[in-house]
Amino acid sequence: MGADTGTGTSAGTETAGGAGADLRDAGVVVTGAGGGIGAALARRFAAEGARVVVNDLDADRAKAVAAEIGAVAVPGDASAVVAEAREAREALGGTVDVWCANAGLSSPGDAFADEDVWAAAWDVNVMAHVRAARALLPEWLERGGGRFVSTVSAAGLLTMIGAAPYSVSKHGAYAFAEWLSLTYRHRGLSVHAICPQGVRTDMLTAAGSAGELVLAPTAIEPGDVADALIDAIAADRFLVLPHPEVAGYYRNRATDPERWLGTMNHVQRTWETGTGRPQTPADGKI
Repeated sequence: MGADTGTGTSAGTETAGGAGADLRDAGVVVTGAGGGIGAALARRFAAEGARVVVNDLDADRAKAVAAEIGAVAVPGDASAVVAEAREAREALGGTVDVWCANAGLSSPGDAFADEDVWAAAWDVNVMAHVRAARALLPEWLERGGGRFVSTVSAAGLLTMIGAAPYSVSKHGAYAFAEWLSLTYRHRGLSVHAICPQGVRTDMLTAAGSAGELVLAPTAIEPGDVADALIDAIAADRFLVLPHPEVAGYYRNRATDPERWLGTMNHVQRTWETGTGRPQTPADGKI
């Protein structure tokens, strides 16, 4: 990190946790940044002038992205994030201004998925975020500023066919981000929940036929997700929707759950029978 101002904060800290944040010189950590959305976030933060720590379970991928953007690689398991938080602080000169809890598991399966699949999804998709918050909140609350970014998924607002552990754990990730925001925003904490639909990454490929049916037709690039986050940071907006249409789906889920569930069940049955992509109802309610 840059020169200490003498107050325990970096030169970029005071604006990195508020509306219209200036990310220059901010200390940013991105987990799961060896590829996909995480790498795009790391690149975009670096382009904004931040000093970035690239975390990934794959050390080679983390080092490659870090070398590309002039960042520091801190490989490791994001689900055991306390050690990584300590290393990240040291790499950034003592202070983390922005933490991007991006690492995640796709975790397909139904109610009968093995216990270890459910446990791993919960550990990486939810508890890694909780552990990061525990490690960072004391310092952030003491100095009155910090920014927590949670890569959730539209599945955290809606659902995803064929992926019960993923959908349930992503709902948990969204709920925790929401709780952080409502609990600490008056104390200087900014929180963002990124909820894209399909993004052209390895995770989309891993979603298989369900992903091909539901996500691939409107899939966007990882850089589009990074752009949406930077826009949300500028506005200090909690909910980040790289696919704007998700707002309508989320509204319909809340206001007419029976219709929404019926539509999603149609998608499920279409997937099961392999009859092709279902048609969206004429009024756009899905």
